[in-house]
Amino acid sequence: MKKNLMQSYVDGIKDTVHGESYNRIIRYFLPEFITNLIIYSLPIFLDAYFVSNLHSTPLYSVLGATNNVLHWVIKVAEALSVGTIIMAGACNGKANFQAAGRVLRDAFWTTILVGISFTLFLYFGAEQLYSWYLPDELVALGVPFLRLKALSVFFMFVFFAFVGFLRGIKNSRAPMKIFLFGSLVFLLFDYALIFGAFGLPKMGLHGSAVASIIQYVLMSFVVIGYVLLNKKNQKFALNLFSIFTQKNEMMRLLRVSWPIILDKSTMALAYIWLLRMMKPLGEHAIATFCVVKDMERFAFLPAIACAQVITFLVSNDFSVEDWQGIKSNIKKVILISSTLVLSILLVMSLCPRFFIQFFDKQGDFIDMAAAVFPILSLLVFFDLLQIILSGALRGSGNVKTVLGVRLLICFGYFVPVSYIISQWLPITNMSLKFILIYGAFYIGNGLMSIVYINAFRSGSWKKSTQT
Repeated sequence: MKKNLMQSYVDGIKDTVHGESYNRIIRYFLPEFITNLIIYSLPIFLDAYFVSNLHSTPLYSVLGATNNVLHWVIKVAEALSVGTIIMAGACNGKANFQAAGRVLRDAFWTTILVGISFTLFLYFGAEQLYSWYLPDELVALGVPFLRLKALSVFFMFVFFAFVGFLRGIKNSRAPMKIFLFGSLVFLLFDYALIFGAFGLPKMGLHGSAVASIIQYVLMSFVVIGYVLLNKKNQKFALNLFSIFTQKNEMMRLLRVSWPIILDKSTMALAYIWLLRMMKPLGEHAIATFCVVKDMERFAFLPAIACAQVITFLVSNDFSVEDWQGIKSNIKKVILISSTLVLSILLVMSLCPRFFIQFFDKQGDFIDMAAAVFPILSLLVFFDLLQIILSGALRGSGNVKTVLGVRLLICFGYFVPVSYIISQWLPITNMSLKFILIYGAFYIGNGLMSIVYINAFRSGSWKKSTQT
């Protein structure tokens, strides 16, 4: 007889026979958490803090709104990088090194074409894009900033192509070191160009965009030099320009990458849609959204690291059909991530004004943000649950299941419900309307979690075949 959900969960977190021990899971977790914290998150938060010291709520709002667009672009670049990992890794595993080298060649030219497309879209479509999802008073400030940011996008795509190749040939240390180097470069020039330090011009918000250009240009040249000049890579017979004389498989890379692009893009685009739904609430609501999102994403870092851990744990156990070990690991990882995330959120919720005032020097949106943050924090658990369960399903090869559920919930529930709340409900209390719109996103994550839980309890996830 199948146990009820709560009893099954309690038994799983107490299980000392199946799955990994808590100590071992934490040893897997810590490097992932530190990497996400230092390389990915701190630069974003420090950048927002620097811009907030310009004492301008509109500039802070523009930065936060632009970061949501760039987050989506980065997810597309990451998806192409994952496709490169898959293809290069398959060739490298078979010791077909020249084929792996051709994968890099094809990835390089594919990402150049895609990178140019995104750069042109963001540069020439900046005004139309901002007019669609930002209040009018922010559009004029945002257009030149986004156009500068767009120039870094091309180099970002090139960088991720080479990173995908390195990870595909099982070299993960070099990308991490280059990421760290790039983060330090960005923070140095970000501070200097925003405030005019070290003899550099004072550029304000635009200094942040120029710092991004410098960061990705340098990272691209470093990773290209490392890959092409490293003697260990001679066996791959790297020749990026052989595409003009030899058969290439650029379309194959796109075929491999498109499900990953859709998967990664869905949640990133959901945040852009949230901003669009916040647009009628005005500039201060946009700023509130930016600070609430950044605070919750910071608290969410342990869940992101745990999702990466559960993916490779499930992947390893799936190949030997250790079903009980997989379920036990999922429950233990949920316990660890929820304990850490909810603890951080609790601290922030007890004194939200203390944290928000670092980003609101004018006191324009601190009251609204402090009112909505504790309530929305209660719903973050739904997001935590779906990211762990979706990571586990990916590890078991159920990539299409995750993609299908995300598309169904986002377009079948979240988009129409948030639109109705934003455009049709006559709610005059701005904070209440904000909570309802943002809360619809988390409720959608809760619905995803229900589908994922049913998949695990029914056993349908075992039928997947890994590729």
